Amino acid sequence: MRATVGKFANGEINIGIEDPARGDDVFIIHPTCANASTGLNVNEAVMELLLLIHTVKLSSAKRITAIIPHFAYARQDRKTEARVPISASAIAQLLVNVGVDRIVTVDLHCGQIQGFFKNTPVNNLSPSREFAHYLKEKKGFKPSELAIVAPDAGAVDRARKLADRVSADRVVTILKRRVQAGKVDSMHIAGDVSGMVAVIVDDMTDTSGTLCKAAEVLKSHGAREVYAMITHGVLTDPACERIEKCDALQQVIVTDTMPQSHNLCRSSKLVVLSLAPLIAECVRRIHNEQAMDDLLPSNFLPAVYGTLDSPEAQPAAE
Repeated sequence: MRATVGKFANGEINIGIEDPARGDDVFIIHPTCANASTGLNVNEAVMELLLLIHTVKLSSAKRITAIIPHFAYARQDRKTEARVPISASAIAQLLVNVGVDRIVTVDLHCGQIQGFFKNTPVNNLSPSREFAHYLKEKKGFKPSELAIVAPDAGAVDRARKLADRVSADRVVTILKRRVQAGKVDSMHIAGDVSGMVAVIVDDMTDTSGTLCKAAEVLKSHGAREVYAMITHGVLTDPACERIEKCDALQQVIVTDTMPQSHNLCRSSKLVVLSLAPLIAECVRRIHNEQAMDDLLPSNFLPAVYGTLDSPEAQPAAE
């Protein structure tokens, strides 16, 4: 189905669907994130998605599934102080109200966000298979030398799931005291990383200050090598510069839930894993009304994506 997305002279978004959608099972793939290559910002991306869903709904589609690899405002999932919004809930309500029938997303900042979509099914996919494949097949690490690291208490479950997939020797947690968003006062390690390959696992990194500091702390505690596996590489300035200058970090592996072409030329340590096979298999199963148990983070068994190839890694340009 072809769609045109443009702007009127006053900046309002202009959406058009060029093909009939009546009775169709429609999948809209649209990450709600900025795109440095096109100049799109987060709020414009959200508005484009809402208008696309609304347009397809008015075109009498049978079912509309919004595939949102990166879900905007996910970090604002609760009130942390007085007089602040729960922005993730607001975005969820907007999507439901314009008529979406199903949401597919990847590695939500907090799994409870799924409850914000009233009476609308949400599939929260996990990239743990792609991460595990990279560690075992591409890097050739043995389970006995791997220590999977949760950078904070909220990431323990995510780290445990990857550790189960690679049969890692141990899971380590970094306990940190955060004074404000992006700024950490102190870090302490719960666990032993001496002589181990430490793999930091998290859902996103923004300016990467905390990530680099965590890598330095792990290195100072005897880690042989430090890698980071991040689902959503937001990487706003000066993230790439910090990663490049951080001697403690060997590589930062992210997925393509957000555009990364502009970041690949800015850091030689950046590696991008494609989630295209995972999302393609998800679309196939939803359309054919098949179960997706092994694609979700609650299941540790290796996912088999039909005849699709194994995920390929795209390293940064030299």
